[in-house]
Amino acid sequence: MTTAAGRRPPLTRQLVLVLALVAVVAVVVTGIVSYPLVANASQAQAQAQLGTQADLLAEVVDRSDGTGMGQMMDGVRLRQLLRAQGIEVQVVRRNREPSAPVTQADVDAVRAGASISEVRRSGSATVYVEGRPTSTGAAAFLVQDAGVASSQTGLALRRFLLAAVVGLLVAVVVGWLVARRVTRPLRDASAAAQRLAAGARDVALPVEGPAEVASVSESLNSLSAALSSSEGRQRDFLLSVSHELRTPLTGIAGYAEALADGVVPPDQAAGTGAVVLTEARRLERLVADLLDLARLGAADLRLSIGEIDLADLCREAAAVWESRCGKEGVPFALEASPVPVLADPLRVRQIVDNLCENALRVTPSGRPLVLACGVHEGWGAVEVRDGGPGLTADDVAVAFEPSALYERYRGVRKVGTGIGLALVGRLAARLGGRAYAAAAPEGGARIGVLLPPAPPARPTVGP
Repeated sequence: MTTAAGRRPPLTRQLVLVLALVAVVAVVVTGIVSYPLVANASQAQAQAQLGTQADLLAEVVDRSDGTGMGQMMDGVRLRQLLRAQGIEVQVVRRNREPSAPVTQADVDAVRAGASISEVRRSGSATVYVEGRPTSTGAAAFLVQDAGVASSQTGLALRRFLLAAVVGLLVAVVVGWLVARRVTRPLRDASAAAQRLAAGARDVALPVEGPAEVASVSESLNSLSAALSSSEGRQRDFLLSVSHELRTPLTGIAGYAEALADGVVPPDQAAGTGAVVLTEARRLERLVADLLDLARLGAADLRLSIGEIDLADLCREAAAVWESRCGKEGVPFALEASPVPVLADPLRVRQIVDNLCENALRVTPSGRPLVLACGVHEGWGAVEVRDGGPGLTADDVAVAFEPSALYERYRGVRKVGTGIGLALVGRLAARLGGRAYAAAAPEGGARIGVLLPPAPPARPTVGP
């Protein structure tokens, strides 16, 4: 199937055509501007040359009017030479009439000592007339057809056109070379993009050519690295999720088989059912978090934004997490002061539960876990601090990326899938705030979110 790009002319051809068009336009404009200049220069040159010949004729006439036979022969040869060049010679002596285009007025003016240099019409032709006085009273005139200057102009223009054609050919060759240099990196970039689309991730282009073209190669190289990193994280994320899903599924399947085989005594059926229910709810919570994480990138996640008090919400959550922390031997503390914010209470509670779940997982027995809310730089803040192993500066930079901390500490310490913190980060962004992570004074991690503050209440106006 022919693509839209395949139906378009190649960039090399377009650049060559553009350069050739520019060269043609430059030639035409130069010709239009230079033709009057060349024509005027040719006319001035022809008149100047004819004037010089008229001066020479006047000198020869002065000498030939003497007694020397040699001077007379010089005058004859000069006249023959001038006539051979298409120049009409008129030497008007006393009592003789001039022939057109020389007039009697021209003769009188020249005999009076004036020189004539004019362009005039003679019948259907344009001629140059040069007149010079002589010491013997004769008037020497030279008449030449102006077509001689036109022929010189045509010769100059033909030479100019020849140079223009050569320049045009050079422009086409140079344009082709330049176009090849520009388009070769673009063709390589196109091939690299097709390889990326086909699934290759080891694409590396040499950065060459003009700055704009080189930036395309740099962008593709960055895209290849970003795709490789993103797909690697996706694989790791799926592996971690599959591991987390397998654990409760294994427990549920094992107890279900035991119940089905009748190996569970009647007096232990209730306990077995409780374990199955716990694992099922754990699985349900994990699947719900995954669904929310996926929906956060779409437009179908509905939020019910309203004014809530973070202190009330934290006190409700504390009733649940104080009991759970007590079972694990982790001292629980609540630090809450009234903080009105604009948020969805269900989503904020989801954030708090995920933060507490994450903190309780890594906090050893005997170390504290604190749920706190307050005001930070004008924003409402809710956070969980723990006495666990804490986070490094590198950990803080990737704390809210799915599975980043899981991959970093898998097999080293207790870690989750990374879904909870990723969900916290994206929920905070959807609520108009942001998530943050830092070191806690309790020795572990301090992770929380900032939420938009509620507007101040309007004062009531009495009747």
